[in-house]
Amino acid sequence: MAAHFQRYTSELKSWKLTLEYDGTKYSGWQEQRNARTVQGQLRKAAEDFFDGAVDIQGAGRTDAGVHARAQVAHLRVRRNEGDQRGWPKPDDILKALNSRLPSDMCLLDVAEAAPSFHARHDAIARAYIYQISTRRTAFFKKFVWWVKQPLDVAAMTSAARTLIGRHNFIAFRADDKSRPDESPIVVVEDAGIETEGDLIVFRISASHFVWRMVRRVVGALVKLGLGEITVEDFSCLLEGKTNSNLDVASWTAPAAGLFLERVIYPEPGGPESRRAIRESRAEASERGRHHRPRR
Repeated sequence: MAAHFQRYTSELKSWKLTLEYDGTKYSGWQEQRNARTVQGQLRKAAEDFFDGAVDIQGAGRTDAGVHARAQVAHLRVRRNEGDQRGWPKPDDILKALNSRLPSDMCLLDVAEAAPSFHARHDAIARAYIYQISTRRTAFFKKFVWWVKQPLDVAAMTSAARTLIGRHNFIAFRADDKSRPDESPIVVVEDAGIETEGDLIVFRISASHFVWRMVRRVVGALVKLGLGEITVEDFSCLLEGKTNSNLDVASWTAPAAGLFLERVIYPEPGGPESRRAIRESRAEASERGRHHRPRR
């Protein structure tokens, strides 16, 4: 147990954790039997530090191979009545867990949280980015999808903007056995495409996402950019109309290019507004520029 603990005690203590990770070598965020996961590694480090069981839940279940620039999780520790040990300070937790985590995971911030704070349930939006490279790259293969053929970026950009609003994403959803009754209706707050040299970056923020939604949307946008489907095809899919001639599942973009960029929470006492979401997205975008592959 680390030193420099505070002098007060409480039966239950909660913290909000923000972390980044390279998901290449993980079977996703969520713990699984006989699989290496991000949640599992974080739990192992926390239980070693706190010398006992902990509760860790994340804001989003990133898939195998998907990365995060700012995943959020809550950490709860319950102690037996009469335990007189003080609680560690947030900085002590950050340093101690980082010293125990593998090199492809890093805690960015630890903050005290209310006992009721829930990383997933309290989030009002999540923002993802997907990176497409238009050239072969020696250094960032793990973080991009290299599309060899020329793309009509203007057509892709126009289609991406139509994602904004309330849509039925059933055509872009993979079956999720853990959430069989989940609605395919998603409210997309913002979506768009930016180009930076040889990099095409798709961004999307929404209240929530159905399983594989972002990667299948990206796959459809690339098909549109290649001229293999029409704007009308994309629009029909976005209206929730499935078509046996449009095999969206087979278009699923590789996991390597996808990042959970930001999880957005309401400001204390403030409105859960689109403005707050856009401002959080802008902050994440600016911070994310320091992590992108450079040409």
